[in-house]
Amino acid sequence: MIYCLRLYSVCSLSVYEMDTAVSNECQFDNSKSFRYLGCYNHHYLLQRFSIMRKIELHWQILIAIILAVVFGVFFSNYVSYVSWMGTIFIRSLKMIVAPLILTSIASGVANIGSAGNLGKLGLKTMAYYMLTSVFAITTGLLMVNIMKPGVGANLGLVEEVDGLRGSANSFLEIIVNIIPENIFAAFVNNQMLSIIFFALLIGFFISKLGKKNKIFLLDTVNAGFELMMKITTFIIKFTPYGVFGIVASTVADQAGDPEALVEISKRLGLYMLTVVFALVIHSMIILPLLLKYFGKINPLAHVKAMSIPLLTAFSTSSSSATLPLTMEAIEKKAGVSNKVTSFVLPLGATINMDGTALYECIAAMFIAQAYGVELGMVEQVVVIATSLLASIGAAGIPMAGLVMISVVLTAVGLPLEGIGLILAVDRILDMFRTTVNVWSDSCGALLIAKTEGETLHYSEKKKEENL
Repeated sequence: MIYCLRLYSVCSLSVYEMDTAVSNECQFDNSKSFRYLGCYNHHYLLQRFSIMRKIELHWQILIAIILAVVFGVFFSNYVSYVSWMGTIFIRSLKMIVAPLILTSIASGVANIGSAGNLGKLGLKTMAYYMLTSVFAITTGLLMVNIMKPGVGANLGLVEEVDGLRGSANSFLEIIVNIIPENIFAAFVNNQMLSIIFFALLIGFFISKLGKKNKIFLLDTVNAGFELMMKITTFIIKFTPYGVFGIVASTVADQAGDPEALVEISKRLGLYMLTVVFALVIHSMIILPLLLKYFGKINPLAHVKAMSIPLLTAFSTSSSSATLPLTMEAIEKKAGVSNKVTSFVLPLGATINMDGTALYECIAAMFIAQAYGVELGMVEQVVVIATSLLASIGAAGIPMAGLVMISVVLTAVGLPLEGIGLILAVDRILDMFRTTVNVWSDSCGALLIAKTEGETLHYSEKKKEENL
């Protein structure tokens, strides 16, 4: 355990930290012949890790994930000594999500200016989110009908699920609840749709004020957003440590009973493959094609720019917690303007859930197959529609993933107890679908930026190479 932590700590040292450590511990002799006294070990350390010290952050995160898997498998009894790092990291990200959404959207909308410009940007954003969600759900529906993972599933291995009945809100209630009775309660309860609505109002009406007040409030929200991004940049530095704690804890929980893992893989292996394969098709074929042919953007360059948010999304299973990192990457590495990122990405982290909508569709069809219920074309269209609508309000409901499935199951008359069939692998698949959610949001920001006439860093690099 100590070896893993020490190895990772050395890999994470920056050039400045290592050089400072050497200069503090080493002393020159009077001849100034650059012979060090009593610091051979430090120079050996520098030479030994001369390559490691130059490792970029996304590689540090990848190393942390690999070490965490090893740690979780072989040192599961000691996970409590490192899990606190993941807890602190997640709490730090969640701490800034609400103020970041408020300041970013208010700043972006206020800087957009006219209601006409805001309406155009909002229409493009919603059109993209609806289109890609339909693509994702349709892909999932095709895959589950082809592979039929639920046929022959063992209904005797159903886990008990509490708290589902009565927890799902209707679509109308979700829309009504967007308007908060108390905005401070919305902040306390992390009701993201309500916070977004309030931020939209602030940004829009700032642009309607007189010149003096408009300039003052515009400077205030812009400064607030810049402050949140500074805090985000600081938190990002600790991402590898947080990821190590999260993944080690998750692996230890899953690997605690090897026999149970074998049993789960036997009865749910095909179901997991169906979900993962459908997610791969959507994220690695459909979305890159949209980038390539509609945005004229190199998908590989965008993957590289998004490496840190994607790895963080995979380990944390939270689109909202990853939002600060996504905004940082899209603005600084992709070159998308704050006007677009501050509007598109917070909205996407709340309502654009391609991976989750795809997953809910496959889960509902799997449960139907397991219970021997034949869903016709009309019922499958209902599955598509309810998966799409439920994904919009998922962030504002407790037990979001399970409640979303319950909405779909109720719509086509399937028993809610069927959710217990898939509960054992939900946490693992959540990592994959969250990554796809974040990837889709980032692709949307790039495509919408291109429609706004913006020039991305990818395009600029390509032009420089051609010169």
